[in-house]
Parts: sequence; C-alpha cells; structure tokens
Amino acid sequence: MGNINSIMTLVAPFLPFIATLVLCMGILWGVYWFLIGRYPERGNEQKFPVQLVMLLLSLIAVLALVMTLPLSEESRSDVMRLIGIVLSGIIAFSSTNIIANLMAGVLLRIMKPFSTGDFIRVGEFFGRVSQRGLFDTEIQSETRELIAIPNAYLIKNPISATPSTGAIVSASLSLGYDVPHSKIETLLIQAAEKSGLEHAFVHILELGNFSVTYRISGLLNEVKGLITARSNLFRSVLEVLHEEGIEIVSPTFMNQRKIGDNEKIIPTFTAPTSPKTEGVEAEKIVFDKAEQSEQKEKEQEQLIEDIKNLELQSKEAKDEEKERVKENIETKRQRLKELKEREKNAE
Repeated sequence: MGNINSIMTLVAPFLPFIATLVLCMGILWGVYWFLIGRYPERGNEQKFPVQLVMLLLSLIAVLALVMTLPLSEESRSDVMRLIGIVLSGIIAFSSTNIIANLMAGVLLRIMKPFSTGDFIRVGEFFGRVSQRGLFDTEIQSETRELIAIPNAYLIKNPISATPSTGAIVSASLSLGYDVPHSKIETLLIQAAEKSGLEHAFVHILELGNFSVTYRISGLLNEVKGLITARSNLFRSVLEVLHEEGIEIVSPTFMNQRKIGDNEKIIPTFTAPTSPKTEGVEAEKIVFDKAEQSEQKEKEQEQLIEDIKNLELQSKEAKDEEKERVKENIETKRQRLKELKEREKNAE
C-alpha cells in the first residue's frame, strides 16, 4: 500500500501534463481525420491549406504541454526560451531566399494568379506553366526548355497570364502613306479571319514621318495554339497584302541593288507545296510537359468532384443501387491513386 501511495505521489504532479497530452493528441487526430483523413482523394493543392492549419495546431499543442509540465516558473521560462531559440535557429540557418520563396509560394496559392497549363509572362520569361511548387514555379518555354522561376521573383514582378477563355493575337507592320488606310484595314481584317481569328479589328498605332504603323488583332479561342496562331496571322498578312500588290516596306526602305521606279518588292506568289501545320501540333511538341500536367490536374479535379457527387448519391440510394455507386466510387478512387503515384514517380 505504501508503494502505491509513493507511486501516486510521484505521478500526481504529471497528471495535468498526461491529461493535456492525451487531449492534444485526441484533438490533433480528430482534426486530421475530419479535414484530411476522410478525404484521401484530395490532391496536394487542396491539402496544403489544411496542412498549414495542422502545423499551427501542433505548435499550440507543444506550448500547451510545456505550460502543464511540473516545473517551476523559472524552469518553464527556460524551456520556452529554448523552444524560441530552436525556432529562431531554424529560421536563421535557413537561407533568407528559402523563407522568401516559401512565403511567396503560400501567397501564390492563396491569390491563384495562374494555373497549371496557363501561358504566363513575367519579366523576360514566357511559357506555359508545367509545375507549381512551394519554392519555385516551372514553365516550359517556346524552345521546350524547362525554366524554374523562384516564387519570390513572381511576387516581386507583374505576371501577365493568358486566360483559358481566349487570347488576343496581334501583328504590327508599317506601310506607306500612298496606300489608303481604308483598303489596308479591310485587307488586314481579311487576313486575320483567314488565319482563324475571330472578331478581328485594326488599330493605327502611329503616324510616322514616312509611314503608318498598323496593328491587326483578333480573338483566339483555342489558347493552346497561341504560338501557331501568331505564325498563321503573319503568314496570312503576307499572302493577302502581296496578292493585292501592296509592298510591306516603308518609303525609307533601302536596297543595294538598282531597280526600276515601277518595280515593287513583292515575291512571286506560289501555292504552298506542303500542307500547313495544324493549329496545335507545334504546341503539343513544344509544351508537352505543361500539357500533360494540365490534363492530369484537370482529371484529378474531375475525379474528386465525381467522388463527392457519388457519395451524396450513395446516401439516398437503395441497397442494390448503393452497392453499384460504392463500386463506382472505389473505381474512381483507384484511378485517382494511380494518378498520384505516377506523379510521385515522375518527380
């Protein structure tokens, strides 16, 4: 009996700590299951904000445990000071750039100025987003290069993102005053429509000393074909203007060979001997990784949405139908798991 009393005397001061430990573990497990555990189909993008909440709750739990330790006020202050030193040391030994890029990555996920597969331009960089990370964002350039841009750079510089709903494709050129602008505008709109653009319009950008600067623009609905659409617009402008006998040179044009006054600098038109490149073929080659990343992300989002709808349907379904719905849910979860495993293996 004396031994039991001795043990109870030793354990009694630790009871608040043990109770707090059990309570914190229970709360953390409950929050984890409620926010993450019961949604295995969620992707990393959706889990990220919840993981930040879990990290914050874990830090609060550690502080609560320290406060319930059977220590004197001075010892407790020393422990709290030690925790502060450890956290400060982690931040101090970590590169300032790492912390800046991490915080920038969090901010980009909150603001969402672009998505995987979007065309973006920031500073001197242009390409399609192929991967978004916590520390950097990877884009695939027009030369098929993969460029890792630090997230801090994206926060500090303006980002120009091309929306998936459509993009404006433009071409600028200078022509002499001897050609009526009304005729030029009609021909340029014809060229834009010939290249596949919609709602074409012309702006006169500058009335120079020797020439007029025009810009022809049109709406491209299939944004994935942006690079090819520009090339097609340039090609159409050349073909239409040359067919009409209009030189695409200003009066300041200088040539080292002697030509007659009535001779125009227009190449002889010949029909193309090979079929033109399809609208998005070049983009499929250049932006292959960005395209695959976008398709995977969209498929994962669609699977998650389907699973949610099926779970709601399962609650109202009858026995036989409920079994069929559950099998469908399991099939989609398996497919989602396969996509995530492929993504991990690719990394």
